[in-house]
Amino acid sequence: MKCVVHTCWVLLGLISLLPAQVGAQNPIPASEIVPTFEGQPEAYRSVTQHQMQQGDQEISYRVIAGETYLRDSAGNVIGSIFSFSYLRTDVDSQDRPVVFIFNGGPGSSSVWLHLALGPKKVVLDKEVNPSNVPPFQLSDNEDGLLDVADLVFVDPVGTGFSRPLNGTDPKRFWGVDEDADSIAQFIELWLSEQGRWNSPKYLLGESYGSKRAAVLSRFLMGSPFPPGVLRGITLNGVIMVGTTLGNPAATVTPEQAIKQNALRLPSIAMTAAYHGLTPPPANLDKHFQQVLQFARTDYLSALQQAADDQLSDTDRAAILKQVETLTGLTPSQIGEDLVINEKEYAKIALQGKGLEIGLYDSRYTLPLMNSGQDPVADDPAMGRYVPGFVGGLHQLLGNHLGVKLDRPYIAIRWKDLLPNWNFERGFTAVPIESSAQELAWAMRRNPDLRVLVASGYFDLITTPAAAIDQVEAGKLPSERVTFKEYPSGHMVYLGGTEQAFAEDLRRFIQAGK
Repeated sequence: MKCVVHTCWVLLGLISLLPAQVGAQNPIPASEIVPTFEGQPEAYRSVTQHQMQQGDQEISYRVIAGETYLRDSAGNVIGSIFSFSYLRTDVDSQDRPVVFIFNGGPGSSSVWLHLALGPKKVVLDKEVNPSNVPPFQLSDNEDGLLDVADLVFVDPVGTGFSRPLNGTDPKRFWGVDEDADSIAQFIELWLSEQGRWNSPKYLLGESYGSKRAAVLSRFLMGSPFPPGVLRGITLNGVIMVGTTLGNPAATVTPEQAIKQNALRLPSIAMTAAYHGLTPPPANLDKHFQQVLQFARTDYLSALQQAADDQLSDTDRAAILKQVETLTGLTPSQIGEDLVINEKEYAKIALQGKGLEIGLYDSRYTLPLMNSGQDPVADDPAMGRYVPGFVGGLHQLLGNHLGVKLDRPYIAIRWKDLLPNWNFERGFTAVPIESSAQELAWAMRRNPDLRVLVASGYFDLITTPAAAIDQVEAGKLPSERVTFKEYPSGHMVYLGGTEQAFAEDLRRFIQAGK
């Protein structure tokens, strides 16, 4: 099968279509001052009180839905971040953990995690392949985290209701460093406003949000290098979901490309077993670990030898047989190069049934025919669960939180943002090759910082094998890193795994007290 090299990213298909100049522009200097704007209106706030039953607990909580103004070094308002703060009111909050939560993209709001970990969740009519037409329902969330921590769902500038203000160029917020600096300023302001500087602090980021969390572990502490200010904020934990820590604008070496090809195999093998293309394993985790071991040893070695034209016919035949057994593909479908690309696999694995497999969650399917080849709307998973989450969020805004604004809530923004996203990094004494490095630096500076890496077996966008490899390559202290895999997709909290995921999060947060 023809090799297509790429870096796993939640909006991978879109980034690959962008012009070559993406990331080439220089970041806007932090010292740049925008004109002072007189008469800035007060930041929007909606504050509501609620109660819910969670297990045997009656929980009372307050929700603050509103804007926090971001300012430049002269104090001028340059933008606003809209957030949703869930604060438990029936317990002492002084040393209660707080978790700052965001999704990825770049360009995604926090709607997905908001309706998975908050007190209300969206109810889909099926665990897998649900209907994507209304009515959609909300219910109290037994798997929410409010019982153990206060929750702050953050929408970066350009997403949700967050926006640049007073003529500020949005590029000031749209880049790896720029984005992290704006979220760091928001967290700093939030801690002061709520009097929570003494609370244990956690970051939870999904997809590109995992990279944001890694960068924030450095930006919250501060540095004379970017961000250029000292904040002195340390973290108790970083939780990364659908992890991707590399730089999609970086040049991929031939050796790296071969390794990426090898690490595609485990999630493809898990997908084949789910759809009955191969015998069902007795133990999913054991099967994953066995395929991962094969991918990192014999399969990787064979791909390297094949690339050097040194793979014998006997060894090629042996590897081909093993790959055939793991994927359910025929030798002709696999090809002489022995490489299986997940995009092609999604289209050919179930073509006999006329179905295409989802990349965001390979349990999902749609008809193979009549696809518009849209990397999101035509993905069998995203196309199925997006309407339910967006519809559910608007119910939450209007019926529960009393949020009424004269502008739409942007679930994911591609227009203007992606073509202008700056992947170039500011100066650091040690050049940054992966944001795993930044997380490793933060863990060196903070011996109490722990990391949880959560992945879905059926995620073909940010695979668990790639996540493990990226974290290990960053040389994070292994005794403080926990890997968790779930029989789910990119959104590990969907499809019957939400309880297991929530329990792991609770244990991780409570262990940090």
